[in-house]
Amino acid sequence: MKISLSSELVYVLAILLLGLGVAFTSIANFGVSMIAAPAYLLSLKTNLLFGQCEMIIQGIVFLVFCFLVGRIRISYFWSFLTCVLYGFALDFWRMLLPSEVSSLAFEILFFIVGVLLTALSIALFFRTYLYPAVFDFFVKGLCHEKQLSSTKFKIIFDFSCLFFSLFFSFFLFHKLKGIGIGTVIMTFVNGALIGFFGKIIDRFFEVKPSLASFSKYFDL
Repeated sequence: MKISLSSELVYVLAILLLGLGVAFTSIANFGVSMIAAPAYLLSLKTNLLFGQCEMIIQGIVFLVFCFLVGRIRISYFWSFLTCVLYGFALDFWRMLLPSEVSSLAFEILFFIVGVLLTALSIALFFRTYLYPAVFDFFVKGLCHEKQLSSTKFKIIFDFSCLFFSLFFSFFLFHKLKGIGIGTVIMTFVNGALIGFFGKIIDRFFEVKPSLASFSKYFDL
C-alpha cells in the first residue's frame, strides 16, 4: 500500500529542498547548476542576492513561456510566486550555511548532497498540482502542450541552459565564472536523477491534493 501525501505539503517541501540544494552546490565551488548559473552570475555582477536574481531571470523566462504557448492565464503566475518563495528559501539557507568549506572532501560532499536534493525537489514538484518555479514550469507546461516526454525535454532544456550560461559568463566577466566541472556533471545527470527519484516516489507514495476544489484551477 502506498503512503498518501498532501500535494500542498509536498509543494512546500519541494521549495525548501530546492533552495537548500542550490545553496549546497553554490558552496561546493565546483560550479552551480546550469539552471541557477545565470542568476548566480548576475548576483556576482550586482549587489543583489542570489535569490533576488533568480526572480529577475525567471521572470524573463516566464514571459518567454507565455509567448510560446500563445496565452496568459492567471494561474500561470503561481509559477512566479513559487520562484519568489524559492528565492527567499535560497537566500535563507545561504545565510545559515557557511559561505565556503575548508576541505575538498566537504566540497565533494556538499556538491553530491546539493545535486541529489535539487533533483529530488524537481521530482516532487512534478507530482503536485501547484506549479513549480518558472524554469521547471516551462518544462512541465511545454511538455503538456506539445505532448513531450518530460525527462527527455528536461535534458534538452538543461543543455540549452548550459550553453546560455557559458555565453552569459563571458558576456559579463569575459571569462568562465561560477561555472565548472560540477555544472557539466549536473547537466548530464540532472534529468536522469529526476526520473529516478520520480519512479521511487511513484512506487511508494501517492500525492493527492488536500484542497481538491482549489486544485482544479491549476489544470494546464
